[in-house]
Amino acid sequence: MATSSPSWSCDSFVVMPDAAATGRLLFGKNSDRPARECQPLRRVAARSGGGTLQLAYLRIPDADLTYDHVASSPYWCWGHEIAMNSRGVVIGNEALFTRDLAATAAADRRAVSGGAERPVPGLLGMELLRLGVERGGTAAEAVEVITGMLERYGQWGAGTTDRDRASAAYDNAYAIADSQDAYVLETTGRDWAVRRVQSGTAAISNEPTIRTDWTGVSSGLENRARSNRWPGTGSRLDVAEAITDPGTPLQVSHIRLQRSRQLLDSAATTGGVDWAAARGVLSDHYEQTFLSGPAFNAARPDFLTLCMHASPAGFTWGNTAASVIAVPGARQPYWWWAATTPCTSIYLPVAVVGSRLPAGLEHAGTAADAGPDPESAALDEPVPGSYWWTFQLLLEAVCGDHDGVCYADRQPRVRRAFDPLQAEFLAAADDLDRAGAGAPAWDGLTRECAEAAQHAAQQLLAEFSPGSVPSVRG
Repeated sequence: MATSSPSWSCDSFVVMPDAAATGRLLFGKNSDRPARECQPLRRVAARSGGGTLQLAYLRIPDADLTYDHVASSPYWCWGHEIAMNSRGVVIGNEALFTRDLAATAAADRRAVSGGAERPVPGLLGMELLRLGVERGGTAAEAVEVITGMLERYGQWGAGTTDRDRASAAYDNAYAIADSQDAYVLETTGRDWAVRRVQSGTAAISNEPTIRTDWTGVSSGLENRARSNRWPGTGSRLDVAEAITDPGTPLQVSHIRLQRSRQLLDSAATTGGVDWAAARGVLSDHYEQTFLSGPAFNAARPDFLTLCMHASPAGFTWGNTAASVIAVPGARQPYWWWAATTPCTSIYLPVAVVGSRLPAGLEHAGTAADAGPDPESAALDEPVPGSYWWTFQLLLEAVCGDHDGVCYADRQPRVRRAFDPLQAEFLAAADDLDRAGAGAPAWDGLTRECAEAAQHAAQQLLAEFSPGSVPSVRG
């Protein structure tokens, strides 16, 4: 699958207990990926005994013991876009565009065109995320795992199935939380800065956000920033000013970041951020703002929105492939997972611990066994029974064509079908949560909700007459 634009987007946030309506930490993320890149749900069992791990570009030693976890992952990737382990540690990552990344990408392009040796590959950000959630029993431990692996192995490689490594690579930022603690970790090459979130809310997008408020910073970053005379090297390093690539336009992320902050701050000061407010952030297209003009169509965006849709003009690089609202402080840590764009989807309750997930949730399409090398992964196509592909096809049917001509009519019809179901799912999950139910009860609820959601989606697909709906490939 070739993509022509950089990996512009993803959005994550943390709501600390003091800002949450229930007094329990909430975590949210939209994973924005190339259009039609399948992102099924995974439940990964704990491992023991060490051994080795074959990743996209490297083979590394495995840990003696790992935590079981639930994750949302591109079909080809060993790593994850979002994951939460049985200790309630939850992590989401974002692409960052840094001076280091720009220099490495330029060196790679020169090497490819001139036949020279290419920059040495490292770990992918999604692999670092999985290593953190598998080996970190607390948010602080996960930070230590990721920074340690980053310093040892570095980061460099294609984060999508684009054959052009330099275009598909990115450095990474992470939102990392457990039931009481949270951190923002931002990286550049092998270096990093971290900020502890102690209260309120925190949002990250595709630009560095840590200024002089860092809790910790790698010695290499401070030394390089000063020796290279990067901006921001005053008495206390301004990380964002120092590492941000001046050749990358911040408008692609800054409006989304500020919108997340606005919505979260508003909810936090009017009763606290609850599930509905979290979903509102993740499904936002700037409705009822000055950006929502009379011709605005979320399915034909002129700018990047939190709920991301592929633009026929190529301004956006894909769709939201999956969305998560996590509750790590529950007695049985669980999250809400939606396939594809939140505005045309429905969130399913999924506990971290349990038996195998319903098969349809785990299934990708025709390339289910692809990976872990993104540069040789086959294109994934729909197959019957795949939950993710059902919702991708529904998104395409709602849009109607590349121009999204049917979205304004069909998206409200989707909500009329899904919203009553969503209310039932929320009530049932609340009942299990209050009762302290175990894994079998949660597994049963996930199965029932997935069956009901997929049935409703298939009915909508039939209603929107598939024979008249062109295949939209983004």
